[in-house]
Amino acid sequence: MAYRNGTYIAFHAEGSTDPTASDIKYYRMMLAWRAKDGSAFPFFNSHEKISAVRDTSQAETIKRSLRLRMDNSKNMVLIIGARTRFDTDFVPYEIGDAVDRCGIPIIATYPGQGVIRSPNNLRNLWPSALQSRIDNGKAKVIHIPFNRKAVEDAIGQFNHNKAPAGGGLGYYNDDAYRAFGLL
Repeated sequence: MAYRNGTYIAFHAEGSTDPTASDIKYYRMMLAWRAKDGSAFPFFNSHEKISAVRDTSQAETIKRSLRLRMDNSKNMVLIIGARTRFDTDFVPYEIGDAVDRCGIPIIATYPGQGVIRSPNNLRNLWPSALQSRIDNGKAKVIHIPFNRKAVEDAIGQFNHNKAPAGGGLGYYNDDAYRAFGLL
């Protein structure tokens, strides 16, 4: 069994490597947070553990690499932007692998959102792979704004042995949001 200390980060890239054209910009923001003071931001990027997969790779080769990354992860950060629900290839696959095969919690983070008290209000943003697993009770998810302190807290707290409270509809209370400086 793999040593699970990484955080797997999934996002909708829209087939682009342009850092301004898709949710890749939020992934890169997380890398910048860590680069700024890595010791204070405790995530181990699972995408760095396996050699890079070229853009020309076949889907099964990419999925094999993603599975290896997921095997080394204790949780998954899913960046949910305005277009994530339209992803029909890798984001649905990654959600399914995280929940169905690896049993790790998902940290659903929403750029542009403030305090989240009712995750169901964000249902229209969810990819169907996430929505179906929340609805059938398989997914363990905390829904948070894309905020460094909130992301850092969730990464440090939730793992394959400790899921967020609330099943698929977990969220932070007001005390947590005050600690993150959002209230």
